[in-house]
Amino acid sequence: MRCPFCSNEETRVQDSRLAEGGAAVRRRRACQACGARFTTFERVEMRLPQVVKGDGRREPFSEDKLRAGLMRALEKRPVASEAVEGVVQDIKQRLMQSGEKELPSRRIGEWVMEALRDLDEVAYVRFASVYRRFEDVNAFRAELDRLNREEG
Repeated sequence: MRCPFCSNEETRVQDSRLAEGGAAVRRRRACQACGARFTTFERVEMRLPQVVKGDGRREPFSEDKLRAGLMRALEKRPVASEAVEGVVQDIKQRLMQSGEKELPSRRIGEWVMEALRDLDEVAYVRFASVYRRFEDVNAFRAELDRLNREEG
């Protein structure tokens, strides 16, 4: 590992610990030349599948877009940001475990709806109204009825 201060390639690991819930290794290093100390993180690099949009376009999975969609649905709702991060990590895990090179955006949307249904019903209905493109009040009412039947 090259020292970020003097660019010397001789550095020594002084301490290693698990970080990010075991998803990364945090290493404290010291430069052999200038004595500076710095921290590095080591993570597994996983290639997430491409997302196939409804119109056939393909784009890389975006954790930021997923988080933004969740936050939009959860706006002004009493849900902790840790819960949102948990949903994001859970969906990323499902993507990696799928083993697919491409996944339709519809499947990811269904995963988001499952998570929101368990997290906050109002956010679920908000997301469903956009995701399923409700055309009128009757479509909205039908979704609410379906949600009530699933609870009962």
